[in-house]
Amino acid sequence: MTRMKRLSLILFLLLASFSCSLQAQDFALKTNGLYWLTTTPNVGMEFALSRKVTMDLSAAYNPWTFKDDKKMRFWLAQPEVKYWFCEKFEGHFIGVHLHGAQYFGGFSDKRYDGYLAGGGFTYGYDWILSPHWNLEAAIGVGYARLWYKESPRIPCVKCYENKHKNYFGPTKAAISLIYIF
Repeated sequence: MTRMKRLSLILFLLLASFSCSLQAQDFALKTNGLYWLTTTPNVGMEFALSRKVTMDLSAAYNPWTFKDDKKMRFWLAQPEVKYWFCEKFEGHFIGVHLHGAQYFGGFSDKRYDGYLAGGGFTYGYDWILSPHWNLEAAIGVGYARLWYKESPRIPCVKCYENKHKNYFGPTKAAISLIYIF
């Protein structure tokens, strides 16, 4: 089974296992405004596991190619478990997130095609705007392992080099608009 199929199956099973107990104020849909600034469509769903714990399943996809065939196309999945210090969807929270992505493209004279996987820790805050609308700001730091092929931007099937890299640093940034059901 490929990595993608495995990740998709795990996310589906997590969602299915918790969807049976959804109630009012226990489920939210969200979108990250910072992704939209990079023309990256994204959506997330968050649901309560208890009074102070929620599960967030977010995904983003950027299919665009820019002028002169420059692009940074990718898809990203980032599940997260959050602990809320007050009540769910209100005030300060900390979280643990995972991330997986596939990317291809580049803006310089090189092209990068590869995958990344990792995880990290998040701190954030939710402001209540109205009974159903919230604004959330979050920042995360952590680790990502990248596996990729590096090649010149000139299309050439045989002139690439396999590489890998370990990354430590920011792994999440979000200013999200949230609708709570």
